[in-house]
Amino acid sequence: MRATLRALGELSITAGLILLLFCAYLLWGTGSYTMEQQVLLQRQLLEKKEPRLLGKIQLGGAVAMLKIPRFGDDYRYAVVEGTDRDRLRMGPGHYPGTAMPGEVGNFVLSGHRTTYAAPFKRIGELRRGDDIVVEAREARYTYSVTRTRVVEPTEVDVMAPVPGQPGREPAKALITLSTCHPEYSAAQRLIVFGKLDRREERRT
Repeated sequence: MRATLRALGELSITAGLILLLFCAYLLWGTGSYTMEQQVLLQRQLLEKKEPRLLGKIQLGGAVAMLKIPRFGDDYRYAVVEGTDRDRLRMGPGHYPGTAMPGEVGNFVLSGHRTTYAAPFKRIGELRRGDDIVVEAREARYTYSVTRTRVVEPTEVDVMAPVPGQPGREPAKALITLSTCHPEYSAAQRLIVFGKLDRREERRT
């Protein structure tokens, strides 16, 4: 009996260590991969000095630089075109088919909240009036947060050109950030909405 209990105890310790290592990999190891990809994406943005044609960015290409002043000067992520599993491992992803930075319509971004550097981990801290800065090749766009919502995964109308009003023609440039909610769960979605406040042309 003692031998059996000892064996079970050792197995439990081993399983616990394996689980701990796996959790560590999910939280920190995956972030290393994302930061490597970010270096490549940010390099793309620096190398391509000519303004790009809106809507002509290939899947996996760099769209723009995302900055959120509330999170400090070090918060900067290159946005990648696409929101499938592989793209979101690279950083925040832009939903193809939604508006591009500064365009009339809804510029929709999705990002991880816990793994792969967790770029959207803190978006629940954003408050009305906070800035969301998007630096594209042709201009710097500053959006202002208008509201936040928690929705069900099936409520895809938040991605409509006018969020919550599918079929309505947009008249403003908007932004929507989406991530899983609550943390460590995909049961719901945390959504942050914003509107374009100002555009500053890039100097060449």
